[in-house]
Amino acid sequence: MWPLSESLFNRQDIFSEAVREFPSADVKFISWLDQQFVSTPQSNTPEEAGVRTAVLGSLWVIGVTILFSFPLGVGAAIYLEEYANAGGRINRIIQTNINNLAGVPSIIYGMLGLAIFVRVLETITSGTLFGVVDDPTTANGRTILSAGLTLGLLILPIIIINAQEAIKAVPHSLRQAAFGLGATRWQTVWNHVLPSALPGILTGTILAVSRAIGETAPLVVIGASTFITFDPEGPFSKFTVLPIQIYQWTSRPQGEFHNIAAAAIIVLLILLLSLNATAVILRNRFTQRI
Repeated sequence: MWPLSESLFNRQDIFSEAVREFPSADVKFISWLDQQFVSTPQSNTPEEAGVRTAVLGSLWVIGVTILFSFPLGVGAAIYLEEYANAGGRINRIIQTNINNLAGVPSIIYGMLGLAIFVRVLETITSGTLFGVVDDPTTANGRTILSAGLTLGLLILPIIIINAQEAIKAVPHSLRQAAFGLGATRWQTVWNHVLPSALPGILTGTILAVSRAIGETAPLVVIGASTFITFDPEGPFSKFTVLPIQIYQWTSRPQGEFHNIAAAAIIVLLILLLSLNATAVILRNRFTQRI
């Protein structure tokens, strides 16, 4: 066995040494992270296993999470900053609860999602109510929709807090100028406050989503699959995600599964870095427009 640094940078020396020690063997390097690994579904054989199903599941879950949490979080921030009485007792209670919810462990949200989305709202989250499932007798609420709504609740307080800070940063003189020209409060918020606060709102939202994409505990609680070979086709499909796939592979005794788990971790890191880079690009672009 050679250290990782040598296997990455001294491949030719390792190859020559292996050929000298094992002259009759077929020596070759195995790359676990390649295009085939990203484009193939799961398999019981590590050499044939891939993360396509997990990547698609992660993208579906994050898509539902954003669609649920972004408009609700920004809307709540607008109300709390622009319409609610800042010194009122009810507003202070709401603000305190939002700050507390931002620090609640993620597994608590998983229990909440299991109780509400998986069980109470099972006919909705399973798709039975809409007639989109083939066999209603076997359908249940352990779907992408339940996972997305659960993660949406998880990051909702974070989005609200970040959006509030972005709205607070807008100069008060901008509002007064709009009011002086006869604009209503909503016209002022929509045409002046939100465009100015948008870079901060988008940055905070994407960073919150970056946290959600790495969560495992709430998805395990609501029943995400650890082994699934078919791609998700919609919000009512069964699913798995990259963190759960990594956990499943690391729990296997075979060393080859540990190798592909390391490759899957790199894929997850690339996905997270891409989201963070997107946040920086969007912030700079909208800042230049303003």
